[in-house]
Amino acid sequence: MQKRELGNTDMLITPIGFGSWAIGGADWAYGWGAQNDGDAIAAIQRAVELGVNWIDTAAVYGLGHSEELVGRAVVGLKHKPYIFTKCSMVWDNATRQVGNSLKADSIRRECEESLKRLQVDAIDLYQIHWPNPESDIEEGWTEMARLREEGLVRHIGVSNFSVAQLKLVMAIAPVASVQPPYSMLRPAADVELLPFCMDHNIGVIVYSPMLSGMLTGAMTRERAAHFSSDDWRRQNKEFQEPHLSANLELVELLKRIGAPHKCSAGEVAIAWTLRNQAVNGAIVGGRNAAQVEGIIGAGELRLSSEEIELIGRHIAGMPS
Repeated sequence: MQKRELGNTDMLITPIGFGSWAIGGADWAYGWGAQNDGDAIAAIQRAVELGVNWIDTAAVYGLGHSEELVGRAVVGLKHKPYIFTKCSMVWDNATRQVGNSLKADSIRRECEESLKRLQVDAIDLYQIHWPNPESDIEEGWTEMARLREEGLVRHIGVSNFSVAQLKLVMAIAPVASVQPPYSMLRPAADVELLPFCMDHNIGVIVYSPMLSGMLTGAMTRERAAHFSSDDWRRQNKEFQEPHLSANLELVELLKRIGAPHKCSAGEVAIAWTLRNQAVNGAIVGGRNAAQVEGIIGAGELRLSSEEIELIGRHIAGMPS
């Protein structure tokens, strides 16, 4: 896979990175259902074996468990990938309730705990997960800059920030990257955020390019109807009517487009996000090695202008 420079950093990253939200397990508010730890570790190692050179995780995924699995998966690897993680979402160990904090002492404590779970001396990219509470953004970003100066993290970025929030923190310290949701069903970043990042040489790594599994090609009406009680997608409108039927029709189009390339619908969906020059990489989850093998082709797939236009026309007729 041809690597891309991540914004103003010295990191050359592959077009797709391994996303570890789903492998965190079920026992928290945004879990994806039960996950086998062995399968999760095998998925990470298979991704690296196939050339993926970065892993995106967060302290809150599985309330620390995802980071622990990432640490276990990469500790013995000869060629270790970059590790990106996030802070600002905190939880109570007794109740397992998740909250938000951008206080300096919280961010420092979170960083130290992440370093231990990941078994690394420094985090390659440390990101504020959500800009909440907004009144503490400047305090939080100032502490992020201190962590970088001290060498505990190599680069600092943000996730889910607006352009206005980016401008606020850029006055304090440069932003290496931003991580927005972005897919053909969630293209809002096209309007303002991506052009702004392009103009200011801010890296962009997008999440949910397949919209949490909706566009993989493996989703069915029956599967969506029988999500386990601990799968957060039960509450997502994209997996409910009338959106579900419309999305499944879109998936059929993606399958037809992918067939001549020997690519899946999911790989076409990922490649669609990578068509934008502002996007340096897409985060793609995998719960086992087979799922990783099913998306790796997206790193090389280049959609034609005709294929992109065909997708655009179809989306324009879908329910909002």
